[in-house]
Amino acid sequence: MRNKINQYLWVAIGCIVSSISINAFLVPHHLLSGGVSGVAIIFYFLFDWPIGVQIFLMNLPLLYAAYRLLGKEYTIGTIFGTILFSFTVDATRFFSQYNIIDDPIISAITGGVIAGIGSGLIFRVNGSAGGLDIVAALVKKYYAFNFGAVGFAVNCVIMLVAAMLFGLKLAMLTLISMFISASLTDKVVEGFNRKKTIFIVSYNTDSIVEAILKEVGRGVTILNGQGAFTRQSKQVLFVVVSLTQIAKIKQLVHDSDPQAFMIVHDAAEVMGRGFTLPNSRQI
Repeated sequence: MRNKINQYLWVAIGCIVSSISINAFLVPHHLLSGGVSGVAIIFYFLFDWPIGVQIFLMNLPLLYAAYRLLGKEYTIGTIFGTILFSFTVDATRFFSQYNIIDDPIISAITGGVIAGIGSGLIFRVNGSAGGLDIVAALVKKYYAFNFGAVGFAVNCVIMLVAAMLFGLKLAMLTLISMFISASLTDKVVEGFNRKKTIFIVSYNTDSIVEAILKEVGRGVTILNGQGAFTRQSKQVLFVVVSLTQIAKIKQLVHDSDPQAFMIVHDAAEVMGRGFTLPNSRQI
């Protein structure tokens, strides 16, 4: 129950943030967002129909499909996000009267950043505000092709309409805003707790492990491996460190075994003892 309340809280915050991005930075400069919101904004510019009401009405058939095909639990959470997002979009409509940023380029960038943060907060807790999120869930469950192509096609249509109605310049600014929003959404979902994972292949693992434990203070996992060509057994060390510790690890490995093979990867988010838990005792 507590997890559910926490999820709904973050969905609510994400909806408010996303709504502000639409009304404060996109609408004043005739910029669009992606998906259902973008379609609703087009009709708002043409007929002055409330964006939030449109978003809710456009989501009704999608919510029905979600209930029939994805189940009650998914649909309940999506209904909450859809209703809240629709409400907050119209509730924050007054922001569009202030024209906070005069420059449309800066406004497109700012709107994309704030929209990305809002969407990221929703997706980070496995929430949904409806729209193309429902389509994505349906495509993922019943079809083999990538939803990215579907979303890209929908947004291309929105871009084409924007170009015809408001000119190529505003359409390109919309594209910039969409790109920034999508990129930042991924960053928020993945987390900013960026670390590095290191794989070390060596015949002298004992001294490397000892050096890492003593000099760096990070735990090391030992994996058993075998060379495909030589069929010789060997050990593979797996280590997770911060960016500032990579140089130290490289030096320690080189001092212990100059012939060691080492691979460094990005880690989007690291959770657990030694990183996010208060107990720093190594595993």
